[in-house]
Amino acid sequence: MAELDTSGGGKHKGGKVRSKKQSTRVDLTAMVDLAFLLITFFMLTTTLSKPQAMDLAMPDKNEDKPDTQLEVADNRSMTILLGSGNKVEWYMGSVDKPLTPPAVIGFGSKGIRKAIIENKKKVLAETGDPKKGLIVLIKPSEKSRYVNLVDILDEMKVSDVDRYAIVDITQPEIGLLKRENIF
Repeated sequence: MAELDTSGGGKHKGGKVRSKKQSTRVDLTAMVDLAFLLITFFMLTTTLSKPQAMDLAMPDKNEDKPDTQLEVADNRSMTILLGSGNKVEWYMGSVDKPLTPPAVIGFGSKGIRKAIIENKKKVLAETGDPKKGLIVLIKPSEKSRYVNLVDILDEMKVSDVDRYAIVDITQPEIGLLKRENIF
């Protein structure tokens, strides 16, 4: 049992005779119990930080149908190749006949985000229909890092691009990355 002793001092010899002061005893057990109850209450009611996750719909691997490819107009498709050294290469159209020359840039607001937003506006101006907007094909290479894929998915969310796909990279696209020394 915890207690607080507030006695009036020790016994002194000599001097005036004073009346003996009674010591006050305060029992601190109840306050300690209350402190532990409060700590327990706040620990149990506090929400811990929840991990942030992005929803990503992936196709079913056990699907019985053969692989079908969706034909997309070249003026609506933007291909982003993830290379080494936190660099990306992008182009509009197809790899054999790109509508824009392939460009190597980095991540961030002045890098790939700017290119995505500009191309999104350009496609919207050409088609005039928001349902026929930009489609982004993300193609990670073996030399890219996982964090680059997460970063480009974050850029899709920030740029408000709702149609994108993660696709296997082809040999001609690996050749583009090798040409720019980012493979």
